Amino acid sequence: MRHDAVSVIVTVMDTKTNDSDASAGSRTWARAFAFLYEPSLSLGERAGMREQRRALVARAAGRTIEIGAGTGLNLAHYPDDLDELVLAEPDADMRRRLAATLARSGRRARLIDAPAERLPFPDGSVDTVVSTLVLCTVDAPDLALQEIARVLAPNGQLLFIEHVRSDSPRLARWQDRLAKSWRRFARGCRCNRATSELMAACGFEVEHLDDASWRAMPPIVRPLIIGRARAITAVTAATTRGSANV
Repeated sequence: MRHDAVSVIVTVMDTKTNDSDASAGSRTWARAFAFLYEPSLSLGERAGMREQRRALVARAAGRTIEIGAGTGLNLAHYPDDLDELVLAEPDADMRRRLAATLARSGRRARLIDAPAERLPFPDGSVDTVVSTLVLCTVDAPDLALQEIARVLAPNGQLLFIEHVRSDSPRLARWQDRLAKSWRRFARGCRCNRATSELMAACGFEVEHLDDASWRAMPPIVRPLIIGRARAITAVTAATTRGSANV
């Protein structure tokens, strides 16, 4: 564990009390950031992230929702036999670029304007949720994880690639020092968020977890976690309902 329970709670609280410091910035920067997003990640994609995306997204099945789909870097890697693919992106500038990527791809998918904290789907209606480099940015990660747990079917899965707080005390200190500046530059990204601990605190069981490095990217965002999780709370609730109906 990177942090104890108290640290996890503090991390969640920090995301709710400091939003005014790292609002997404001016509309000009919002448009520029969306334009520069893929070029700024290109070295990291070629150095291994593209392959990590491919391997992760290939495990999607059934009705699949991608939160924070960005400009569509995962789109080419989804299996062709999904029951449904929904791409959720709340940022208007990113969403315009995502729509263009989707049109060029020829894939069948539905694009919606929805934040991770408010997903417009019924309880237990989704088989797979995909989150790549998203939970670092949402304002309320606890609410986002609760929403993911709510919409997932009892045997549903959360597939994720997230950059996280480092296990190295030295690098973690640098993440803390640069967090405010990085958050302003990267439109809300928290480079020091302890996401795996947040998952556990919000009732997720990580069934497969790899620690990795986002090569060719700034050191403060290099530590990665990659894996698959399921919402134990959702499974428990479904089991309880089933028992009550016997």
